[in-house]
Amino acid sequence: MTENEKYTIVGTDIEAIKEQNQRSGLSYNEAIAMIAKTTGGRRTNVYSDTNADEVRKENFRSNKGKM
Repeated sequence: MTENEKYTIVGTDIEAIKEQNQRSGLSYNEAIAMIAKTTGGRRTNVYSDTNADEVRKENFRSNKGKM
């Protein structure tokens, strides 16, 4: 990386920003995905790894005969 590529036009050190970002924790999208997987919020199915059809089948099997 040349000296010109190390800084933005306004003088920001690109490598320093990359290091800060790595230490800063979860990104917004990572946080949303983690919340969706752990709390089951509304409209979070895109982040879910649950197979809804399997859950329905299991619920049907477990409730069979209870009605």
